[in-house]
Amino acid sequence: MKRVFFLGLAIVIHSLQGFGQTKKQQDIQSIKDMCGCFKVNFKYTETFAPEIDYEKHLDYTSGALEWAELIEDTNNKLSIQHLLVIKDTMVIKHWRQDWLYENQRVFHYDKDNKWVFKNLPKEAVKGQWTQMVYQVDDSPRYSGSATWIHADGKNYWENKSDSPLPRREYSKRSDYNVMLRGNRHEITTNGWLHEQDNDKIIRENGKKDVLLAQEKGYNTYIKVPDEQCKAAKDWWKNNKEFWAKVKTSWDKVYDNNSEIQLAKSLDKKPLFMHFYDLEKKNASKEEILSLIQKFAKHNTLENGADK
Repeated sequence: MKRVFFLGLAIVIHSLQGFGQTKKQQDIQSIKDMCGCFKVNFKYTETFAPEIDYEKHLDYTSGALEWAELIEDTNNKLSIQHLLVIKDTMVIKHWRQDWLYENQRVFHYDKDNKWVFKNLPKEAVKGQWTQMVYQVDDSPRYSGSATWIHADGKNYWENKSDSPLPRREYSKRSDYNVMLRGNRHEITTNGWLHEQDNDKIIRENGKKDVLLAQEKGYNTYIKVPDEQCKAAKDWWKNNKEFWAKVKTSWDKVYDNNSEIQLAKSLDKKPLFMHFYDLEKKNASKEEILSLIQKFAKHNTLENGADK
């Protein structure tokens, strides 16, 4: 009986959050609802392939404790840093999501570790939020613009966007090279849900994209007491200064280029592994930018417009 009562109370409180708020305020509240300490379960399964001889790959399941901290909070931008809690003494910097209101500049993944920056028409993004997703080393991953929906007791945002292979398959598969991600973020009474409908695509120059397989992703974020993520909170407090410098360095690269292609490795190490050494010594902005530029091949902007 108590469980039913508290569940009902949670639903009422969640509904009242939107009472009297503007649409934009409701959007902001939904984004902030993705912050805190969560018990996360990741589940993926391939569901369809057009070729009858395609051999379905094994399902993927995993779990973790994750801390999502709001690191930037302005009227038109919210930034959330995710941190994985492996154990009390071990924390891993995970992905970052930035949310920008009526943002016109986005990046799209092409293939072969290449991202292209594009400007969207002002009228096309009216009332929308762009989700910019970054990898563990703050390099680009994917982005997309869409409208937050608040209707029939539901609060969700959904978008389709090309991206690189997920890390769970990046080093294991070479039979496709682009993932067209169907992302849905829905706020629930006990946390939030990241639901995915993904296409695994083969992309070659001058040819039409080929669908290899489709998969369903169902990732649940269940809110737990913040104290369970104390290790992550402490880690971020001790390391946020360094990662602020990394973010500033990347922003310089993003702002000045129309496309970026990243090398997969340097001295037999991917970019994120090089950052471990820089993080230990709290490297300067100049050292960080120098490392990024060694990895990034790019075309620069001319006169503020794409080449």
